[in-house]
Amino acid sequence: MAKVVSQDVKKYFGEVRALDGVSIEIEDGAFVVLLGPSGCGKTTFMRCISGLEELTDGKIYFDDKEVSRLQPKDRNVAMVFQSYAVWPHMKVRENIAYPLKLKKFSKEEIEQKVKWAADLLNISELLSRYPSQLSGGQRQRVAVARAIVHRPEVLLMDEPLSNLDALLRVKMRSELKKLHEQLKVTTIYVTHDQVEAMTMGDKIAVMNSGRIIQYGTPEEIYKKPATAFVAGFIGSPQMNFFKCDVVEENGQQYAKFEHVRFKIPSRINNRSVIVGIRPENVSLEPPKGSDSITLEATVYFIERLMPETILHLDVGNAKSRITAKLPDDLVLPEGKKIEVFVSTESLHFFDAETEERIL
Repeated sequence: MAKVVSQDVKKYFGEVRALDGVSIEIEDGAFVVLLGPSGCGKTTFMRCISGLEELTDGKIYFDDKEVSRLQPKDRNVAMVFQSYAVWPHMKVRENIAYPLKLKKFSKEEIEQKVKWAADLLNISELLSRYPSQLSGGQRQRVAVARAIVHRPEVLLMDEPLSNLDALLRVKMRSELKKLHEQLKVTTIYVTHDQVEAMTMGDKIAVMNSGRIIQYGTPEEIYKKPATAFVAGFIGSPQMNFFKCDVVEENGQQYAKFEHVRFKIPSRINNRSVIVGIRPENVSLEPPKGSDSITLEATVYFIERLMPETILHLDVGNAKSRITAKLPDDLVLPEGKKIEVFVSTESLHFFDAETEERIL
């Protein structure tokens, strides 16, 4: 196990800035998820940590040892890829044993370690099979067993579940998390799937345009997103956003959207703000014990997920579209006019220009 530290890491491909100054400290034994849209730099950053990509600038440390210029074989890392990357001409036993043979372990040590990894991943009965005889989930377990068999200091996983069907992804998420609890190996996991990030990560690094926008626990990132980008990327359905003017009356500031206005809880210096409302904070009844906003809306579309319902609503004269996530199975006709309510305590405020969090 090792603490992983990157200091102002940059990686350019010609004129393209894949990484533009990434700095992060990942604690020894932590499970950290790199989350972001396609092309944000998360896989490139992982490859820089592994040594598969040479840094343009910056430094990477494992504990107090700088590994920025070391070859992958000298970093004691293991990587699990999206495509499994198991050798088709080798049986499962040989696939798992391969990195140990490269490191010149004895036959007795190899047998012992292969048995340990196979037992841990529940694939002992598959050791004599070829990869073509395995399911996708079984091949992924083989790839993980091969990665952990030599006890790496850092385990890197690049979207390892994306090729599995939905039910198997859910099962493998829990298995990988349980595996990490047993091994306590520092794990860095790349995904664009926020559900994987929220359920698996001790901490999440949200990336965009080659930078880390926010680094924190899943709860911190969900409840206090640092920017409108993070707020919109975390949560399903996506957060609703309104651009509001800031007005003042009798010393009290209000955010105003069309005919709706509501108090701003703390004084700000902005003339306009972006107000974020999570769909799960929209209700059909006024919330008890707190002030609320009332929005007149028209039902545009309804998704009955049983037991949840997602309402797509047109709000106001400008026909702004919002979504509401309700915990019940509802039947509402399209075109029906309704009122929805939002607790003012659940609102998020962002600067209209920088999109950084204000409140």
